[in-house]
Amino acid sequence: MNNPFLNTTIGIIGGGQLGKMMAQSAKRQGYRVIVLDPQADCPTSQVCDQQIVAGYDEPQALRQLAEQCDVITYEFENVDCDTIAQTLSPTLFPQGIRTLQVSQNRLAEKAFLTEQNIPVGAFQTVRSVQDLASAIEKIGYPAVLKTTRFGYDGKGQVVLKSEVDLDKARQLAESQECVLEAWVNFEKEVSIMIGRNLNGDCSIFPVSENIHLNNILHLSIVPARISPSLAEKVQACAEKIANALNLVGMLGVEFFVTENEVYVNEIAPRPHNSGHYSIEACNFSQFDTAIAAVLNLPMPKIRLNSPVVMVNVLGQHQQAVYAEKARQPQWHFHDYGKHESKHNRKMGHITILGEIEASLNAITQTQIW
Repeated sequence: MNNPFLNTTIGIIGGGQLGKMMAQSAKRQGYRVIVLDPQADCPTSQVCDQQIVAGYDEPQALRQLAEQCDVITYEFENVDCDTIAQTLSPTLFPQGIRTLQVSQNRLAEKAFLTEQNIPVGAFQTVRSVQDLASAIEKIGYPAVLKTTRFGYDGKGQVVLKSEVDLDKARQLAESQECVLEAWVNFEKEVSIMIGRNLNGDCSIFPVSENIHLNNILHLSIVPARISPSLAEKVQACAEKIANALNLVGMLGVEFFVTENEVYVNEIAPRPHNSGHYSIEACNFSQFDTAIAAVLNLPMPKIRLNSPVVMVNVLGQHQQAVYAEKARQPQWHFHDYGKHESKHNRKMGHITILGEIEASLNAITQTQIW
């Protein structure tokens, strides 16, 4: 009997660092990998077998990828759903476009979560400056105005603490569709990764406690320093969302945690920055699980082998981090292979295994961040 996974070729739409780590997992398992990305020598191309240099929404390029692959996945959510639906068969693209459609638009995401009775903060649709005024009347201050599409790492949003912030918010509301979200008075921000295959089997990762600086993830601490009951709520919400979406692949779910409740902030239908710790700290990484899910392999039970802290390396940290590398033989350094280093651009990360407080103190002592 022929093995259906022997000589399997996996296509990845998108060639950033998530695709790179996904490709590294796939290559270790013996699969061939082809990436589609408009940037020649993108991070993923540095570790895979072949790159198709073209835009994500080019039908001809997607057809070329389809001709050479047994299964196709993606590494970020802002791909073109219509082009994928018209070009790729369900057999070739088992993840489908529903999860993408929900997660690409904050209003669609909020509507879906509300339908599933998943706790979210109060929100209002804003399609004009007039909508903004009435939304603020209903939501009040403080609040956050976010574009419904293409926002990440604090881009495409304005925090409204008072009327002083209205001018910036009006400019955003004039330019595109937005959503006004009530400010959740949270104690912690956490996230969780969940993988699911076509059969509905799930791999659930431990809860990560996340600390942001300037709206960019700075630290992930695992296990999260929250109560077992809150951790169970986070896990139950993630599993409910994954099943309701008929998820295939990986899903990252971000939460605000108060004293007694958890509120979903947003979902990401792919591996997530806050799940990078799993490469060294778990028996299977989020990237191993992503590959298993799209190939409809049995999903592993995830075990955390060690407490862990993950710290992001941005452009302004890169030189100091390379100097620190010579002093930290126990740290795991990851460089994404991006050609251009920019301020606040994610260039890599460091994973530190062991006792949490000792790791946090060691990070502070470097004075890099």
